[in-house]
Order: sequence, then structure tokens, then C-alpha cells
Amino acid sequence: MKVKKFQGNTIADTMRLVGKEMGPEALILSTEKKHRITNDNGYDEYFEITAMHGPDQDNDVPEESNETHFSRDAINTLRSELMSIKEMMFILDRSRMLTESFRSVPGAINIFGRLVRSGINEYYARRFLEKSGIFEKNDFSQQDVRKQVLKEILKEIDVCDPFDTKQQVIAAFIGSTGVGKTTTVAKIAANEFLLKKKRVGFISIDNYRIAALDQLKTYASILGIPCLPAFNQKELAFALNRMQDKDVILIDTAGQSHYDYDRIHELQALIGTRPITKHLLISAGIHESEMTRVAKNFKKLDYSTYIFTKTDETRQRGVIINQLIAQKMPISFVTTGQRVPEDIMTPTKMDVLRLVF
Repeated sequence: MKVKKFQGNTIADTMRLVGKEMGPEALILSTEKKHRITNDNGYDEYFEITAMHGPDQDNDVPEESNETHFSRDAINTLRSELMSIKEMMFILDRSRMLTESFRSVPGAINIFGRLVRSGINEYYARRFLEKSGIFEKNDFSQQDVRKQVLKEILKEIDVCDPFDTKQQVIAAFIGSTGVGKTTTVAKIAANEFLLKKKRVGFISIDNYRIAALDQLKTYASILGIPCLPAFNQKELAFALNRMQDKDVILIDTAGQSHYDYDRIHELQALIGTRPITKHLLISAGIHESEMTRVAKNFKKLDYSTYIFTKTDETRQRGVIINQLIAQKMPISFVTTGQRVPEDIMTPTKMDVLRLVF
């Protein structure tokens, strides 16, 4: 696998040279604007793209002095973060508003492409680049461009730990069917009980799935903590009274379609009038527009944090950033797999950023 530098008078010209020799699947390592001295001692501007062959291309290319050899292991590590010539051309075509800006700071093309590939929508990606100030100066290196843009993204991320208090916390977990509420409740319980040594109790108000209560009771038995069902106001009052000595009471709710307004109203009537914090679970693998609809339709339950689940099932986790911008709300937890209690974290802002990029 080889790496080669290409030079041209414009970004488009240089990309065409790469595509002609290496094909549309060639991967871009860097894009830079440079200057050289002309015959009349002036300065001439040109662009340089460093590229390598794509994953499925023939490696039998001529040996030349400006090519560099990389090991296959190193290339495989880079591939997941690199953009192909085909993708770069597509991005330039879709982002005509930034074409002139890319000309002045070509390194921005790479970070813009990575933002879009991660799932961040193009409007937000453009806004991050513009707000970062990289187009106001022409001397940013590609590393500086990345640093400035990521600083802007960090400003949109808010996190919190709802259990970081000495007061009793009663927390209900809401969300669509199959989003992972019961497993998430068990993970949080295990961490609060085993690691933080708090007194914890379960309440299940899921009267639609018998298996959900049985699953929660199994986790409760393993941890040695109480688990009570509560399917109406009277039973919920009884369960809360029985657990008034607990530091943390975790309420597992029934999963429902976010378009089932009647059941959302039923849940609101059951828990909405009590001092219960609500936390919305959203799968990181769903489409941006559907994620926005989930958040909007459950908003009447007055939830206070997001919990993003199933982040291990998608590579386009930038939709999390889209949602934080569309409806600002702190992230309390992120789940990264099925293991209980390991695959959950109370993230820092940097944890969220690393998850996305």
C-alpha cells in the first residue's frame, strides 16, 4: 500500500489528478494550500493532496520517488477515518457555499467530510466550521483546523449525573419499545449499589410485558435489592412508601411507540404529578428525523436528561450532536453494549466527543 502527493492549481484539478491515477476510491490523507517561488521571484499558489489507494484497489502502481510505503496494519487503522476522492467530490458539490472557504483553508475539507460521515447534518457541520474562525485566517494547519472545530462542538455538549446528590432520587426511565430501558435500569442500579454503596430499589410500572417484570426481578435477586410492581396510582404510592428508606429508586416504565399518544398520556397521568425525575432513552442508531420526533413526542413527560443507548450498533453517532442542538438537554448516561453493569458510562463532554469521532 503506497502514499503519494499530487499537486494542482485548484483543489478540483488536484483531485482529478488523484482520481485519474488512483481511482475514485483513493483515500485522502491531507489537503494543503502551498506557495512556491515563480521565475520572476513572485509567489504562486498551488494545492497538494496526499492520497493512498483505496481498500479494494490494485496495488501494482509504478514506483516513484514521491511515494511512501505504509504497512497494511497502519493503513487499516487509518481507513475508518479517511475520505475517498469520490466522497470529497460529492461533498464539494453539495457544499458550494463553502467552496471558496475550502480554497483558502483546504484542510477544512477533511474535517467537514468527517463530520458529515459521522452523522452530523451538513448545516450543523458548516456552522461549526464557520463559528470556529478557521476561515478568518489562512495559516491554520490541518491539526489546528480540527482542534478549533472540535472546540465548537464541545460547546453544544452538556452532561450531568442525576444521582450525584445526597438527597433521595426517584428516577423513571422512558422511551420507545426496544430501546433498552430494563437493561439500562439494571446497569445503573448495579453501579449505584455495588460501586457507590447506595441503598437501591426497583419499581416496575410496565403492565404490558410480563417478561419485563420478570427480567427486573431477576436483576433485583442477583443484586439483593427489592423490586415491586405498580400498575396504578395506588400501587405506586404503596411502592414508594415501602422504599422511603432507599437512596435511589429506579422506575422501569413500559416501552411504547412515540406515536402512541394515548399510552404516553397514561404514563403522564401515572407519574407526572409526583416528584419523579424522568430520563428519555433514545437509540443512537435511529435516523435523525425520527430521533427528533421521539424527543418531541415524549416531551410532555417533562424529562430532564437524555440517555443514548445502543451506541455500539452504529458508526454514525454524530446524530447525538444533532439532537443536542435541536433540543438542548444534558446527557446523563450512554450505553455501549449489552453487558450488565459494564456497558454504561456517565460521560464527560470529552467522552461524548470521542464517541462521535
